[in-house]
Amino acid sequence: MFLGIDYPTWWFLVFGAVISGYAILDGFDLGAGMLHLFLREERSRRIALNAIGPVWDGNEVWLIIGGGALFAGFPMAYATIFSAFYVPFIVFLMGLIFRAVAIEFRSKEPWLWWRRLWDATYFAACTVVSFSLGLMLGNIVLGIPLDENHEFVGDWLSFFNFFSLLVALTTLALFGMHGAIFLALKTEGRLFAMITSLARDFTIAFIVLFGITTVYTLLYVPHLSDRIRAQPVFFVLPLTMLLVVANIPRHLSKGQYLGAFISSAVTIALLLITVAVEVFPYLVYAPNQPINSITVYNAASSEKTMRLLLLIALIGTPLVAVYTSFVFWTFKGKVRLDESSY
Repeated sequence: MFLGIDYPTWWFLVFGAVISGYAILDGFDLGAGMLHLFLREERSRRIALNAIGPVWDGNEVWLIIGGGALFAGFPMAYATIFSAFYVPFIVFLMGLIFRAVAIEFRSKEPWLWWRRLWDATYFAACTVVSFSLGLMLGNIVLGIPLDENHEFVGDWLSFFNFFSLLVALTTLALFGMHGAIFLALKTEGRLFAMITSLARDFTIAFIVLFGITTVYTLLYVPHLSDRIRAQPVFFVLPLTMLLVVANIPRHLSKGQYLGAFISSAVTIALLLITVAVEVFPYLVYAPNQPINSITVYNAASSEKTMRLLLLIALIGTPLVAVYTSFVFWTFKGKVRLDESSY
């Protein structure tokens, strides 16, 4: 126990915080990539690339921390999730690889066909990564069939169910909005005008898809709202989320793009917090046989391991956060192209 909370619960909170950090930080990188082909001019595309250039690879550190946290704290859940989602994870990792290659290779040659090839690759990779994240999240919260050994017994094609596809499309719209708002903070002139228009379009798409997904969840996935219904104190989460989501178009209409970006980041955090509240203590829910589900308790490492991990996290995670903040502060402001730019 630490501060009255058991170690598995603490590590669940740490894992959730790290994943939220990754979604917020790499979310705008991926969103910027999904907007890439909407930008027609070479200079516009270079500016958009250089807006995320100093931070995109550092933002991926949070994903590595998240994977390490799951492996060290909940090895059973790590094994089940990575084996069950083997195909989506391979697609996801290939997307990350090709995104990095596209960013680094695009400006190595001046040929038009070369740059168009990597532009398309960059767009496709960011879209695939975002879609894969949403699809896996949708299936995790919906639940996957497990046997008594906590092994996946379904078909990976079943991952393309209606609910998970809704979550995946909502994720695309959310990251697109998040990325567009970030680019609005980094651009000016004609490019800024185009980006702000895209930010409004993606905001509308996100609000519509968010509303549809919410209604569908309440009607057809009742276990994702049981805790809020049973404990009204948690009603503050969806209420706050609705207010924050409504704040995004309000900030955009007033030209307050920093406020819109903060609201977008808080929206991502609140969405994941709400999911965490509803699924806890499950890490992998088995709707076919709930007794086969993986929880934070039956999947946790030893108490000694959890205690040591929490100590490491309390030291390491703030250091990564400080470094990330330093990089953002160093490269704040509008993007200017020079000889060292992508």
